[in-house]
Amino acid sequence: MGKVKLDRIDRKILKELQDDGRITNVDLAEKVGISAPPCLRRVRALEENKLILGYHAHLDAASLGYGVTVFAQVGLGNQSENDLNRFIEMVGGWPKVRECYMVAGEADFLLKIVAADWDDYQQFLTKHLTAAPNVSHVKSSLTVKLCKYEPGIPIKTE
Repeated sequence: MGKVKLDRIDRKILKELQDDGRITNVDLAEKVGISAPPCLRRVRALEENKLILGYHAHLDAASLGYGVTVFAQVGLGNQSENDLNRFIEMVGGWPKVRECYMVAGEADFLLKIVAADWDDYQQFLTKHLTAAPNVSHVKSSLTVKLCKYEPGIPIKTE
């Protein structure tokens, strides 16, 4: 897909939806300065062009039993395309892994993992992650405190 040309209104729509995905179309239209029908058409076009990938609720992990967040740097023994794809597919089946990035540098992947507590993470680490085929090393970093959480991306509206 080629790059989609966005005007000021489209960028305002994206910013408002990123800030509040539950905003009504009428309120969104008012905030961006257009009427509701063209606003809805624009939102649908942004969705169809994959600029809007979804709408999500931000949940309190600790209240739902996930008191620990760990970032794990994972190195593979072999980095052939098939081996990388097999690891990515395997990670897709692990619900505790919330984000997975292929990275350049010492590690091949960076995983964001949630667990009930440190023991729960250790069990995941030994039963799944380090036991996975082709995993050569894992370096875990336990988060101490969330200092900033700002989902999405910066969007210039002017």
